[in-house]
Amino acid sequence: MTAERETLYLLDGSSYIYRAYFAIRHLSSPNGFPTNALYGFTQMLLKVMKDRAPAHVAVVFDAGKITFRNELFPAYKATRSAMPEDLAQQIEPIKQMVRAFNIPALELPGWEADDIIGTIAKKAEAAGLDCVVVTGDKDLMQIVTEHVTLLDTMKDKSFGIPDVIEKFGVEPARVVDVLALWGDTSDNIPGVPGVGEVTAKKLMQEFGTLDELLARASEVKGKTGERLVEFADQARLCRTLATIDCAVPIDYNIDDFAVTPPDNRRLAALFREYGFATLLKDLTSSPTLSCDRYSLVLTEAELRELVAKLEKAPAFAIDLETTSLNPFEAAVVGYAVSCHSHEAYYIPVGHRYLGAPEQLSEKLVLELLGPLLADPNRKKIGQNLKYDYQVLQLAGVAFAGIWCDTMLAAYLVNPSRNSQGLDALALEYLDHRMISYAEVAGTGKCELNFSEVDLDRAGPYSCEDADATFLLHEILLPKVREQGMEELLFDIEMPLMEILADMELCGVKLDLELMKELSAGFGKQLIELEAKIHDHCGGPFNINSPKQLGEMLFERMGLAVGKKTKGKTGWSTNVEELERLAEQHEVARLLLQYRSISKLKSTYTDALPKLVDPRTGRVHTSYNQAVTNTGRLSSSDPNLQNIPVRGAEGRDIRRAFVAEPGSLILSADYSQIELRVLAHLSGDRVLSEAFASGEDVHRRTAAEVFGMFPELVTPEMRRQAKVINFGVIYGQGAFSLAKELGVTAKQAKAFIDSYFERHAGARSFLDSCISEAETCGFVTTILGRRLQIPEIASKNGNIRAFAQRNATNYPIQGSAADIIKAAMIKVCRRMREERVASRLIMQVHDELVFEVPENERELMEELVRSEMEGALPLSVPLKVDLNFGQNWAEAH
Repeated sequence: MTAERETLYLLDGSSYIYRAYFAIRHLSSPNGFPTNALYGFTQMLLKVMKDRAPAHVAVVFDAGKITFRNELFPAYKATRSAMPEDLAQQIEPIKQMVRAFNIPALELPGWEADDIIGTIAKKAEAAGLDCVVVTGDKDLMQIVTEHVTLLDTMKDKSFGIPDVIEKFGVEPARVVDVLALWGDTSDNIPGVPGVGEVTAKKLMQEFGTLDELLARASEVKGKTGERLVEFADQARLCRTLATIDCAVPIDYNIDDFAVTPPDNRRLAALFREYGFATLLKDLTSSPTLSCDRYSLVLTEAELRELVAKLEKAPAFAIDLETTSLNPFEAAVVGYAVSCHSHEAYYIPVGHRYLGAPEQLSEKLVLELLGPLLADPNRKKIGQNLKYDYQVLQLAGVAFAGIWCDTMLAAYLVNPSRNSQGLDALALEYLDHRMISYAEVAGTGKCELNFSEVDLDRAGPYSCEDADATFLLHEILLPKVREQGMEELLFDIEMPLMEILADMELCGVKLDLELMKELSAGFGKQLIELEAKIHDHCGGPFNINSPKQLGEMLFERMGLAVGKKTKGKTGWSTNVEELERLAEQHEVARLLLQYRSISKLKSTYTDALPKLVDPRTGRVHTSYNQAVTNTGRLSSSDPNLQNIPVRGAEGRDIRRAFVAEPGSLILSADYSQIELRVLAHLSGDRVLSEAFASGEDVHRRTAAEVFGMFPELVTPEMRRQAKVINFGVIYGQGAFSLAKELGVTAKQAKAFIDSYFERHAGARSFLDSCISEAETCGFVTTILGRRLQIPEIASKNGNIRAFAQRNATNYPIQGSAADIIKAAMIKVCRRMREERVASRLIMQVHDELVFEVPENERELMEELVRSEMEGALPLSVPLKVDLNFGQNWAEAH
């Protein structure tokens, strides 16, 4: 019986570096270092090691551009553009990453990676090993044998001898003969002029070898035969250039390629340095949290002792374990607390499983622990405390003294972090991999409710959460202070958290009958639009199938040639393409309308009624306080901030957001808040004067840009001026502004130039934002909210331009976020003082929405206006548009 051969994996590092670079959009580390190629390459390496579990492995790189082939043919690879600067920066870190995996990284000056791979593959085969070359380079197909194969992990395809024959029409040994005729544009190997891929394969199949073909070139008819005679020497040179040299003088030993465990400490350091949080999560970190001082509290005496300890502590961390992530459905299973580093306690009250030990009653726990929870002078620490606050509120348990939410502190320190979750923060700041929920409760069909998890697993898991949270607050609060955001955390973000929690619990009432009518109406419109689209296209097809739609538009109807999809497998039918076509074709306009109504129907009129909570009869969204870079709130499950403002359909949906009987909806919307922020921050004289005098800023801008009296400005001119005003804030260039205005790029540039001639203060301020980012690496808002912009130093022009737009945009948008948050706090504080029954029910962009009993209408109008317009002191007046209505559309 033949012994099983071991396999050596040789990874073509140079090939994969480029593939990763172009396959992944721009990524950068927390300090702005480009990482897209590094990340993609690392993922590829991990995939090979995980999926293939090789016994031997090495990665091979090019050592430089100059090789022996350049001496033979100076123009070899001369047409290749220089390596992008941001890719060149990643080469050495990629090699460091390979070495951290304890994998040899091979290179040899004067030789290409292909030559080293060919040499090692042949010697490995002679030594009795199989060899798999991981590459996307077709040139390496010439070294394929029975025991040497290629693997393209990106296409998940292996190439053996039959695959090479299918690709080149000849066996591997004669691939170079085909390449000698066909040439290789990527390497600037010219081949024989006029001989392409098909002809090259056909000639080799007929004549067998290049030498035989050239010797009998006179037998080839026409121009091809003449060129074979004329360029015979060039063909032979091209064969030499394309031939992989399998005798490279590289010193190695196959045993050096034997797989050994990676250096996890080095890998963890690299993953942290380059911001690879996902990869770091999967890596086993060195444990930094000991569970030696984690305790279960099962007796009254233990609980009393713990309460006494908490009473003496300046602050303590708390984390609830519950039966559901939905606070309306959640029952408390246990309380985890920590008031000292590496010390935590778990008080179970609701674990129900066979053999569960006797636990303290929740009534007793709340009798002893409740006063501490309700004491506003006892500082509480938590991770995403909004959830714990809501669960306790719904259970009728007072919870005060909410002091520090580590999620919000981490968010202020780095709002760009992919995740502000406890697991990610523990990895980043504590170098500790948390016990996952799946590890204690299972997954899928086997997942247990936490109440069913035995205490041997639940205790350490829960204690670890409380301990990590306490440790994180000790690390994060000094960072918040160092960055000058202590007031922002304690005076804005923490008070706002409780307001958002109450808003979510309150929810908003929907007119379900109207929603049903709207859904039916949208359905009817879709049927009518579908019929019109089919008429234009000459027959029925599946409009919702991008493949069928692309074929219909660009192949059967022959409309203007569109873009291919990313995988080049079909036609792109995205909004951008349809908008381009809509300028000339009615069918594209109908398709855009169809998609818009279809989205409104599926996202709102069909979905929202299903999200009405049967216990409250209202829809309860979640406001995300730690997601956007700018500090703005976002909304999810459902997203109430994306309902279209313009258009009859969007207004119809807003009509379904109603007040309870006897109440009204009040909409309070800041007027042109971002332009007012720009006027304040920049001191721009023209803008400041316009706002101070109550002028229509957009009309004034139109008069300036178009050179006429304000009274002569048309509605269209005002619309264009509005686009220009906000385009300046968002850092729009002439090209994108032209597209939005429907004018030429030259006209758009003239508009921008004219604007900045009049608004020198705005121009100076925006330039100063870029300078601040370049000098400090960050920009700030009115309240000191900070955004790091490390990409401002990138050598890649596109990335740097994007960073510059962020540098000018962030202080304005972030300051607007500061104002709306400050307004929410002031309004709600005043509402408490006035003891009104009115409720704040929604926050949407620059708008606050209230549900107001009719008898509080006048009071709330004065209260909301005064508090919102006085939210923060600015050099220009803040203006709020207030309107009441039976529903949101009427009030907006």
